[in-house]
Amino acid sequence: MALRPVQVNIKALDPSAVGRFWAAALGWSAHSTGVTTYVGPAGGPVWPDPAAVCVDVVPVPEPKTTTKNRVHLDLATTSPDHQAELVARLKALGATPAHVGQGKVPWTVLADPEGNEFCVLEPREIYRDTGPIAAVVIDCADPRAMARFWGEAMDWTLHKVTDNQAALRSAKGVGPYLEFLRTPGVKTVPDRVHLGLLPYPGDDKEAEVARLWALGATDLDLGQGDVPWTCLADPEGHEFCVCALP
Repeated sequence: MALRPVQVNIKALDPSAVGRFWAAALGWSAHSTGVTTYVGPAGGPVWPDPAAVCVDVVPVPEPKTTTKNRVHLDLATTSPDHQAELVARLKALGATPAHVGQGKVPWTVLADPEGNEFCVLEPREIYRDTGPIAAVVIDCADPRAMARFWGEAMDWTLHKVTDNQAALRSAKGVGPYLEFLRTPGVKTVPDRVHLGLLPYPGDDKEAEVARLWALGATDLDLGQGDVPWTCLADPEGHEFCVCALP
């Protein structure tokens, strides 16, 4: 048994507006589900997408705090010109420069219209075939421990692990990386961005949740009520959801 990441959930006061931003930013399409806004590759909603980790923008009543998100997206570029053009286009769409202590770096840190930070990376060979999202990056205290938990939770392959960074990717070699970056500080507020995982057809969702408990996940009450997904937290407190098969 194993799970696969199928979406990145972004909380927003206005999910339609934030969904439109991310659709334009990624070159994808936005589709309203009536409550959330689902953003995925053009051609109509496919869930789960066979290659991409898509974006689902969900409504919440609270605005983002000034605290830096502990989970963010890195966007891929193919050349210095592409990076510059993408940054300019994102600013025209409503992104703003963000300062998170990055100093002088070759990537550009921006925030979406509701303040969620993300990075536009300089061209890197490792991300040449990921699609528009190069990586989902999680700040953490112990990348090795996080790689152990998430490596057991999912069926993705471990590509790198050091004291400062760990990276996993689909064994199929498609889509973004999931990266854990040693970062000062501790998690103090709920994540504004989190992963949604899905069992494979034939696997039992409740059995998967029990397996995650045994690995060190804990139950999480976000006021979600009676819903078909299960909210959990990883060993460092990052929220994530185990979704139900359609």
